[in-house]
Amino acid sequence: MSVSQQSASSTSSVVRRTLVVGVVVSAVGLVLSSSLFPHPSQAQQPAAATTQIAATGALTAASPPPVLVTGLPDFTQLVERVGPSVVSIRTTQRVGNDEADASTEAEAQMREFFRRFFGTPLPEPDQRRSTPRQSPGNQGEERPRGLGSGFIVSQDGYVLTNAHVVEGADEVYVNLTDKREFKAKVVGADKRTDVAVLKIEANKLPAAVRVGDVNRLKVGEWVMAIGTPFGLENTVTAGIVSAKARDTGEEIRFIQTDVAVNPGNSGGPLINMRGEVVGINSQILSRSGGFMGISLSIPIDDAMKVANQLRTSGKVTRGRIGVSIAPVTKEVAESIGLGKAMGALVQGVESGTPADRAGLEAGDIITRFNGETIENVADLPRLVAATKPGTTSSLQVFRRGTYKDLKVTVAELDAPASAAAQSASAKLAANALGLTLSDLSAVQKRELRQSGGVLVEKVQGPAARAGLRPGDVILAVANVQVADVKQFELTLAKVDKARPVSVLVRRGEWAQYVVIRPAQ
Repeated sequence: MSVSQQSASSTSSVVRRTLVVGVVVSAVGLVLSSSLFPHPSQAQQPAAATTQIAATGALTAASPPPVLVTGLPDFTQLVERVGPSVVSIRTTQRVGNDEADASTEAEAQMREFFRRFFGTPLPEPDQRRSTPRQSPGNQGEERPRGLGSGFIVSQDGYVLTNAHVVEGADEVYVNLTDKREFKAKVVGADKRTDVAVLKIEANKLPAAVRVGDVNRLKVGEWVMAIGTPFGLENTVTAGIVSAKARDTGEEIRFIQTDVAVNPGNSGGPLINMRGEVVGINSQILSRSGGFMGISLSIPIDDAMKVANQLRTSGKVTRGRIGVSIAPVTKEVAESIGLGKAMGALVQGVESGTPADRAGLEAGDIITRFNGETIENVADLPRLVAATKPGTTSSLQVFRRGTYKDLKVTVAELDAPASAAAQSASAKLAANALGLTLSDLSAVQKRELRQSGGVLVEKVQGPAARAGLRPGDVILAVANVQVADVKQFELTLAKVDKARPVSVLVRRGEWAQYVVIRPAQ
């Protein structure tokens, strides 16, 4: 056989092998493709196919879980139902001529800001003000002070908002969605919870909002806010509940959401998907002053308790038992046999207080109050404050390895002093020094961590020249520590009036000696 014949034979053999391999590969491909990509007729038999694949040892994919969330909510019905009950609130303040000029300039700058960034300037002052600029008998001009939001809680004209919205205002005006404006009376405001109640005299008011159950509110649930951010009335924003019972160290625990809330939204309602108000928008956590994804709302159940007291008496009464408390650390809990870090550690008991009479001791750990567990130290002040003064409550304490049950009669926090005591503490303590002094309240002593001292109410003459200011606290005079105004007067009476006298003054966190020289 020639080389050419051998070459041809070899080539033919290679071709045959290639074809055979190709046929085999094609066959395998058909098997794989029929298994992985079945014919439409085969797709009608998923159970059989699954059984066949399982029999050959192939892996099968598990069934996907059902979809838990589909689509986005439609808020239009909520807005139509609740929107008319939401009001915008504007406050004014009377200012002198110099302050009025500065305010006018600031207002002009704000109008320019809105023109540039929102496309529509704020209305001119005369267009926004339907009340006289001048108050009878007062030379001060009425100027805009702030904007906020609120909502109608009863058909007879009661409106709920934030205390900081109306704080420091000379006049408060409520604007409805139908463009009517009413002058409002501040029934009461509570700074601790930031809740205020207003009253307007009006007919044909929109329906009052429906109050929801905060206990049914769930993290992840959709909620909506309506308010007046930057003066833009009836602005609607929405988001979800980010957390419940958010502890920020204040008296109440907030609802945290990611609903867009900005200055002017304060006092507006937080609304669930049933059209019920579950909170009052109160605060934002922000480094810029604008919305950054964290908004805090006052739970409506807490707000309504405060509002009911304000409507009844114009103020809120709270309970106290008279203890200084601290957290219980994990190390302490384990070392004393408590096991879990919980409760409130009693650091001190004020003499003559309900806690003192109940037999509480320093070192006790209060674990329950009126049957409710104290999980952390912040729980106790909230529970005690919410208790009506005069109520006898139960306490459970952990003391030296065992639990002990006590009874305590709750007193009133910040109880007003008697008229005689107020008159005595407000009198001029020393005409020669020019000081008007008053006794420190129990709350002020706790905040200052001082057992005594006197508060400077007014300053004039020698004391003013020495640099004393209202709000200073005098701890000692002529090197004698003073507990109250009476002791201050008795000590000062023994001092030579012709000689300079030294006083130990606390201002903020610092204390220093000041020498007051008598008038020449």
